[in-house]
Amino acid sequence: MELNNEKPGGMSISPYFLDLRSAYQSEMDDLRFDSEGRDVLHQRLAGKRQEIGFLLQMMELSPEMVAVVFHQGFDFTGRVAMDHLLTHDADLFPAWSSLAGSCELAPWAQDLAQIVLESPGGDRFLTLTAGLEYMAGLPVAASGLALGGDEEDDEDSDQDSDDDLVIFEDDGEGGRGSDARARQEAGADWLVQQGFDQKD
Repeated sequence: MELNNEKPGGMSISPYFLDLRSAYQSEMDDLRFDSEGRDVLHQRLAGKRQEIGFLLQMMELSPEMVAVVFHQGFDFTGRVAMDHLLTHDADLFPAWSSLAGSCELAPWAQDLAQIVLESPGGDRFLTLTAGLEYMAGLPVAASGLALGGDEEDDEDSDQDSDDDLVIFEDDGEGGRGSDARARQEAGADWLVQQGFDQKD
């Protein structure tokens, strides 16, 4: 499709994944802060994991709302296969088993995955979730912002900027609130520049 986007380095990401990435980041941002601005992401994700049986009803309609329960549950060991996954549109997903050598699940995430796999569409959903979690750690938004279309000749500097900006892990101490908001805004701005609708 004409809206395929590439991150620096030439990796193509399908519009489907880019759109879901924005929704996923918005969901994470909504969960992260309470009304007083405190970082409560870990508590809220723990609560959602307890409700996995109920959440599975939303796998097709709002996959990003379910995928967040696997946040930080993946260890990616095969970048080539994961990069390739991100080029796919919704109707061309590889089987979850095809990613077996490219990502590993934490023990708690394995338990959730077993529940998901017993549900219709669970295989496809886990593949999608792996893609979203993998993409959350890529400098897609940060690269688009840093390059700005005018600084491509300074690749080393851009790479350094990406390394600084793309820290999507949570330390559980509530110290990354402003960073999370900055990443969310940068991602939204970058997607708008690429022609996608602004996500609230």
